[in-house]
Amino acid sequence: MSDPLGPLRDQIDTLDQQLIELFAKRLAVVKQVGEIKSQHGLPIYVPDRETAMISKRRAEALAQGVPEQLIEDVLRRVMRESYSSEHDNGFKQINPNAGPIVVIGGGGQLGGLFVKMFRLSGYQVRILERQDWSRSESILSDAALVVVSVPIHLTTEVIAQLSSLPKDCILADLTSIKARPLEAMLQAHSGPVVGLHPMFGPDVASFAKQVVVYADGRGESTYQWLLEQIRIWGAHLYPAPAKQHDQAMSLIQALRHFTSFAYGVHLCHEAPELELLLDLSSPIYRLELAMVGRLFAQNPELYADIIMAQPENLAMIRRYHERFGQLVELLESHDQQAFIDEFSKVRHWFGSYADQFMQESRNLLAQAHDQRHYQVR
Repeated sequence: MSDPLGPLRDQIDTLDQQLIELFAKRLAVVKQVGEIKSQHGLPIYVPDRETAMISKRRAEALAQGVPEQLIEDVLRRVMRESYSSEHDNGFKQINPNAGPIVVIGGGGQLGGLFVKMFRLSGYQVRILERQDWSRSESILSDAALVVVSVPIHLTTEVIAQLSSLPKDCILADLTSIKARPLEAMLQAHSGPVVGLHPMFGPDVASFAKQVVVYADGRGESTYQWLLEQIRIWGAHLYPAPAKQHDQAMSLIQALRHFTSFAYGVHLCHEAPELELLLDLSSPIYRLELAMVGRLFAQNPELYADIIMAQPENLAMIRRYHERFGQLVELLESHDQQAFIDEFSKVRHWFGSYADQFMQESRNLLAQAHDQRHYQVR
C-alpha cells in the first residue's frame, strides 16, 4: 500500500526547504546590516526596534491564523543567530586615538573573549600572562587601558603590581566581586579606574542583550569611551555601587552555585541511574538537572573561587542552611498548615513577578521539551 501521508509529507518537505532558503536570504541581509552598523558605530542590539518588530509580526501572524507565540519563538531564535553573525563584520572603533590595550590574563577564556572583541573593534591588544611578567614594564609602558582578568584570589595581588601605569591609563577588572578589586585599583593607580563584571560566561556567541555591570572608581568621563565600546558590542550596561553589587552576587552567584554543587554531591552519593532520572523526568526537572550538570562540566577552581570570594558568601550560605533545617523540622512535624502559610508568605513576597516567572518558565520548559528525543523500545 502506498503511504497515505506521503503527498502531504512531500509538501511539508518542500515548504521546509523554502523556509531554509528564506532564512539564508534573511541572514544575507543581516550581514549587510552588520556592515552598516560597523561603519556607523551603531549597537548590535536595539531594544525598541526588536520590540516593535516582534509586536508587528505577532499581529500579522494572528491575522493569518498562526499562533502568535510560534512566530515570536521562531523570530527570537533567528535574531539570536543574526546577532552572532553581525559581529563577524567587526565593530566601529569608538576611540581610534587610544594606545595599546593590555589584557592581563588574556590567554584565559573570559580575558580571551575581551581580547577578541577589542581586536574586532580595531584596537592594538597585548596579552600579559604570568610567564610574561619579567617584560611587564615594557608591555604596560604606553597602555591606554589595562584590563585585569585573573582568578579572584589573585586579583588584588596582581593589581598591587600595577603602580607604574601611565597616569591617563584606564585600569579595569573583570572580577565577579567589585569592592576589594576596586579599592585595590584605586590604591595602586592614580588615574581612571572602573570595575567591570560581565554577567555571562566566555562561551557566549554574542554580547547582544548580555549585561555588563560597572562600578565607578575614578574618572568616569575618561573611561566613557570604554563603556560606549561595550555598548556597541550589544551589551546592556548596568551601573551599580561596588558594595551593593557584591551583596547581590552573594545570592545571584555564590548561593546559587553552592546549592547546585550541594545537589550534585548529594546525587553522586545517592548514585541513582542518571538515564532513568532523565527518562522519568518532567521538563522542569530535566532543566534543573541540566543546570546542575552544567556546573560540573566546568572549571572547579572557578566556582570555588566565586563561592569563597568573600566572607559574606559563607554567612549567606549559613543562613540558607539554617532555614533549610527549619523547613525540614516543619516537615517532620507534619504541619501542613505551616507549610501552606510559609508558601503563601513567599508567594506574596514575589507579587506580580510570580506570574511573570510562570510565563517565562513555560517558554523555557516548552523549548526544553522540544529538544527531548525518545528512543523506541
